[in-house]
Amino acid sequence: MDFAEHRIATADGPRVYARDYAAEAGHRLPVVCLHGLTRNSADFEAVAPRIATLGRRVVVIDARGRGKSDNDPDPSRYRPDTYVGDVVRVLDTLNVPRAVFLGTSMGGIMTMLAAVMAPTRIAAGILNDIGPQVDPKGVARIGAYVGKAEPFGSWAEMIAAVKATQGPMFPHGDDAFWRTFAQRVARERDDGRVEFAYDPRIGDVFRTADPAAPPPSMLPLFEALARVPVLVIRGAASDILSPEGVAAMRRIKPDLAFAEIPGIGHAPTLEEHEAWDAIAKFLSNVE
Repeated sequence: MDFAEHRIATADGPRVYARDYAAEAGHRLPVVCLHGLTRNSADFEAVAPRIATLGRRVVVIDARGRGKSDNDPDPSRYRPDTYVGDVVRVLDTLNVPRAVFLGTSMGGIMTMLAAVMAPTRIAAGILNDIGPQVDPKGVARIGAYVGKAEPFGSWAEMIAAVKATQGPMFPHGDDAFWRTFAQRVARERDDGRVEFAYDPRIGDVFRTADPAAPPPSMLPLFEALARVPVLVIRGAASDILSPEGVAAMRRIKPDLAFAEIPGIGHAPTLEEHEAWDAIAKFLSNVE
């Protein structure tokens, strides 16, 4: 499906890239898709068109420092609250006053935070493998590699590197899966080398954080989101969202919609049939 491309200036300068898929039919609430820490809008290149066929406009945003968005000259601004401000700026520019927010990992944290920073903008939320309680084992795993890789000499080397770090999360991925995965998270430079499609400085937060400090509680953020319909999708082998984390959300929101994807870690691509079926069913009950 074709999509329009936008590059929108943020309040403090960097331009943010967005893909804009027109609804195929109908005028139901749009869906805003927000990717994970090291990812970009390409993560939704298969899912966004499918959502659009349900009669919904879909806006997919590259957070600053990722994909086709500008890097931030001040890496201290690589923070979820900054990203949420950028999302609101994009939605204002594209005349999207209210939407369903679909967030994977960091994008889910942004969704919860947006429920506090811009509560009137969220009609419903879909959290992909994330919640207010994050398993520190998964955070440590991600922190061990984010922002540390030098450019690779070829796509074959990039594919091998991606598989080495992500293989345990997708144990049944075949060659085509890993090739697509790599093409979504990486880009070829002018000199022919292949690099991850993000500013390495997004990893600074892991290197400057106090490892002994407890993570801040995000339960108040989820309590704010719980005022609207919420679907949580969990990879059954996730090291970020635990069953206990899901139980904590259910205590806050007993009518939580939930789907677990077998054989998948962090985070489901949302192309798994269990994930897509859950999304389609959830959206069918949202205006």
